[in-house]
Amino acid sequence: MAELPGGVRIKDVAAAAGVSVGTVSNVLNRPHLVALPTRRRVSAVISKLGFVRSESARQLRAGSSRTVAMLVLDVANPYLTDVVRGVEDEVATAGLVVMLAGSGGLLGREQRYLEMFQQQRVRGLLWNPTNLSPPSTDAFDRLGIPIVFLDRHLERTHSNVAVDDVAGGRIAAEHLLARGHRRIAVVGGPATLAQIEDRRDGAYEAIRQVSDGATSFLSIPTADLTLRSGRGAADHLLAMHPASRPTGVFAANDLVAIGLLQGLLAHGVRVPEDVAIVGYDDMEFAAAAAVPLTSVRAPRADLGRHAARLLLEGIVERENGSPVTARHLRFEPSLVPRASTAHQHP
Repeated sequence: MAELPGGVRIKDVAAAAGVSVGTVSNVLNRPHLVALPTRRRVSAVISKLGFVRSESARQLRAGSSRTVAMLVLDVANPYLTDVVRGVEDEVATAGLVVMLAGSGGLLGREQRYLEMFQQQRVRGLLWNPTNLSPPSTDAFDRLGIPIVFLDRHLERTHSNVAVDDVAGGRIAAEHLLARGHRRIAVVGGPATLAQIEDRRDGAYEAIRQVSDGATSFLSIPTADLTLRSGRGAADHLLAMHPASRPTGVFAANDLVAIGLLQGLLAHGVRVPEDVAIVGYDDMEFAAAAAVPLTSVRAPRADLGRHAARLLLEGIVERENGSPVTARHLRFEPSLVPRASTAHQHP
């Protein structure tokens, strides 16, 4: 097992311990094959010399790594914290580690990461694609690398774990309608993101079912799902005449909702008296906003744990020579009401 240039090599350990290179390799990889006294002697030499084995060399011989790749849209999004934690908890029990990467919503960057994962022969891939039509999975399928799509309803040939975002959008709009709002806007996110499209569709479905003739629906897309985009959406609303301005807003995620809240409060618009706001994801800071934010909560840690379990099951099936079974899980969101929608609109 070769080491980094200039480092202690496996043959150095073998010479110092008075054993063969193969015995040292067994101590590192198959210790049950080595007698306890020999194993202890070799381990002591490894510790004394500061030997560190090369994982890349091991991967080259084995044809696979101990790494599970996780490719998401934005690694800085707080929504992912609990998702990643759930994934790591499950993956660690299998002796594997998670390699986390973010595409930033850029197709070129996403493709480069996918190619790198193939070259690294990762054991499996958890993937949150950039757009509605992700690149082909053929290369991963040929290499025997299982895939679980994360937070996406894409196709049935691979496993996927997702939140029912249509239901989430419907819950948010129904809450605003129940508070008396009839001019409702959905703010945030490019239309190419499946989750955003689903949340918008769910909200529109709820609003359309109200047949009192006074209900209006406004969609305000943004370039991304950030605080800055939320503040930009606030400028859009502030430019409207107060008599026609939406009184209820469903923001596509909590970052957009907080940015919107900041922008409106800075210009004297009261929340929730003038404009009520519902966010999405129920991130930790939603309750700590200047006006505590009503939000649609998704079971983030559960989503991560179950996605990892499906991937590990797929890895075992693949390594046993069995076909990988596609499994599909969908989680239901729930509403967490707070002060940002506490006012009953007349």
